[in-house]
Amino acid sequence: MIPDHLKKDLNVIFVGFNPSIVSGETGHHYANKNNRFWKILYASGLSDRLYRAEEDHLLLHLGYGLTNIVERPTKSAAEITKQEYEEGRIRLKEKLVYYQPKIVCFVGKGVYKEYSQIVDIPWGKQKKSVLPNMIDFVAPSSSGLVRMKMDEIVSIYKDLHRLVKKLGERQ
Repeated sequence: MIPDHLKKDLNVIFVGFNPSIVSGETGHHYANKNNRFWKILYASGLSDRLYRAEEDHLLLHLGYGLTNIVERPTKSAAEITKQEYEEGRIRLKEKLVYYQPKIVCFVGKGVYKEYSQIVDIPWGKQKKSVLPNMIDFVAPSSSGLVRMKMDEIVSIYKDLHRLVKKLGERQ
């Protein structure tokens, strides 16, 4: 199990499926060399520099947190059981109610599907959030297995960046 990086009132909490085997071994989020999470954050403007997985805790200083719907590391999300998703959904809702982020960014449509139990999911800001007082945002998975072009993925994360900036201007 890898530690969450969470605190109250973050701008964004990023929610992944579960840790990769590499993340489980290193104790850091998005540690697999084929995962593009850190490159996407930087390319979209969400981070001011290219962070490394070992620096995952530093995202808290940017107003971002990291967690997963399922805690157990696996080679692929296909190995996650229905029961693990059910337990993870409850645990994730409890975390989100406690930490109260402005935006919850689900890193992959599949993660949001398991959390929300909604099947037809568009990219970006969702019309209705599962929990009150926060925005649900769905972005592509950063896994190297995703077949979308990198510029398409980054474009959706740029939408997230614009949303974060807009919320910051309202305060």
